[in-house]
Amino acid sequence: MKTAIVTDSTAYIPTEIRAKHHIHMIPLNVIFGNESYQEEVEIKVDQFYDEVRSKKELPSTSQPAIGEFVKLYEKLSADYDAVISIHLSSGISGTFQGAVAAGDMVDNIDVHAFDTEISCMIQGFYALEAAEMAAEGKGPEEILTRLNEMKESDRAYFMVDDLSHLQRGGRLSSAQALVGSLLQVKPLLHFVDTKIVPFEKIRTRKKAVKRMYDLFDEDASLGVPMRASVIHANRDAEAEEMKKELEEKYPHVEFFVSYFGPVIGTHLGEGALGLGWYKR
Repeated sequence: MKTAIVTDSTAYIPTEIRAKHHIHMIPLNVIFGNESYQEEVEIKVDQFYDEVRSKKELPSTSQPAIGEFVKLYEKLSADYDAVISIHLSSGISGTFQGAVAAGDMVDNIDVHAFDTEISCMIQGFYALEAAEMAAEGKGPEEILTRLNEMKESDRAYFMVDDLSHLQRGGRLSSAQALVGSLLQVKPLLHFVDTKIVPFEKIRTRKKAVKRMYDLFDEDASLGVPMRASVIHANRDAEAEEMKKELEEKYPHVEFFVSYFGPVIGTHLGEGALGLGWYKR
């Protein structure tokens, strides 16, 4: 059985890695005024932050139309028997539900939608792991079993410079945003039960980064093989420096640098920084 791997654009997997592993991508949309752009296709991450700065306003976002899923699945049915469609958390987007609905609308291929309950490159790790297994000839059942195992060890923590973006987009409650802005804290956030919630309130960016390192060390110090990613919103130099520091200390971990692209960047704002990982 040939299994296709699909994910959405919020995995922010570099184009060359998607191509190498035959990972198919369906884009979410970012909307400036009356203009809608497919992220990773019609608008790239650098353009996005430039556009936000020039307009001095954040855009809105939308999930892919169900018809886009149907079109992709039907196209894949010419070469594949099944699809595993891997998406960002159902608690912050309707994309996963769209994949489920589209899967019910196509007859000539089996579609298995998977809710990672997370986003960005950690979501990308699910797609990468699935693609590697599919290339070995593993079927949907075995791949899905592994993806569910990954949920037991994946971790991701991130901080934002301004909580108002998350509040405005409905991804964080008003009360939580108010507490953060009043105290001028840099809270660490994470996903719990598909939603973004505060993990700890921390006063400074430097201390927030150190806390992410400490949390990472709890797993990495065990010495088991891992994949990890530093994720940033237009802070390339800072992210590369973090990756370099971590690589020197943890040679058994495969590190990536990724980014908060247009859709996720809309809700986090420029300057956000995160660290995520899982045990292989």
